[in-house]
Amino acid sequence: MLTYLFDIIDKVYHPPGFGVVRFITFRAAAAAITALLIAFWLGPKIIAALKRHQIGESAKLEAPKTHLTKAGTPTMGGLIVLSAVVIPTLLWGTLTNVYILLIIFVTVTLGAVGFLDDYMKVVKKKPKGLIGRYKIVGQVFVGLVVGGIIYFYPHWIDPDLWKINSSSTVPFFKNMEFDFGLLYVPMVIFVIVATSNAVNLTDGLDGLAIGTTAIVALTLAVISYISGNAVLSNYLTIPFLRGNGELAVFCAAMSGAALGFLWFNAYPAQVFMGDTGSLALGGAIGAMCVLIKKELLLPTLGGVFFVETLSVIIQRVYFKYTKKKYGEGRRVFKMAPLHHHFEMLGWPEPKIVTRFYIVAILLMILSLATFKVR
Repeated sequence: MLTYLFDIIDKVYHPPGFGVVRFITFRAAAAAITALLIAFWLGPKIIAALKRHQIGESAKLEAPKTHLTKAGTPTMGGLIVLSAVVIPTLLWGTLTNVYILLIIFVTVTLGAVGFLDDYMKVVKKKPKGLIGRYKIVGQVFVGLVVGGIIYFYPHWIDPDLWKINSSSTVPFFKNMEFDFGLLYVPMVIFVIVATSNAVNLTDGLDGLAIGTTAIVALTLAVISYISGNAVLSNYLTIPFLRGNGELAVFCAAMSGAALGFLWFNAYPAQVFMGDTGSLALGGAIGAMCVLIKKELLLPTLGGVFFVETLSVIIQRVYFKYTKKKYGEGRRVFKMAPLHHHFEMLGWPEPKIVTRFYIVAILLMILSLATFKVR
């Protein structure tokens, strides 16, 4: 919104410096700062409101016993994150850009699904919250809309693009792309559902999911800017996606919002983001990888989320297999997801979170290095 206002002022009155708003780099930085300030301003107010209405986290029996002390901590703090992501994007993004509209749709819709899940848990006192299949229906719907628009209406994104590009660049390999063909829409649905749930699984320690999200979002901001820049994309031999650079504004806002929320979510947490935040942020990360044609980079870029999810799958499959074969279920990890395994080994929570951050940063560097290695 502010871009249009500044543009009018620049054209009519020609004040010095107002033309800088045309640059994506400026607007991305402005979005990050705006998101950070909104999170700092809104955080205490929402936390106070959650405490006033006694909207707190229930004791998780499936978590280590040390987590029992966290019962009663305000949850649904994802409202802080969502506000700090969406508002700056609306202020500094180009609202006629379909990429921006799609990513806002994903974030808000999955945020609403997560909010409903949290509401059922903490207000209606239903232990399992929203029934799992209803949650999946919401996630699939979002993936279907995003995949359907890209596949069937590519000219909505770029007027010159009348044929769908259903391929994705292959990390580390130059001029190599993998074409999903008719499986493109199912692939989009799978990516958004998987990443949404992966971030939700990772959100088990104070600051773990939100800090990792900030690192991933910053990386996606760089990649989307490159993808939308004709010169840089040509130099790095990746597809040039007209208008894709606008997504850097959203990613910068997400990174700023995540850092702002981390201020309140760092150990010991004053508030948890709940499914309201984790489902929305996870879905947004998955949708971003789809929109920038980097779906195959996701296991590397989101390696922390990927391994956390993989640990749960391995644990469940092995437990069922050994129970069927030996009559007694056995476990690979002391507890899943993986961060609980390290807790059971006696690692302090802040140490686990910090080391996961280090891994996330290393994966960020590796992900960016794949472009040059190509």
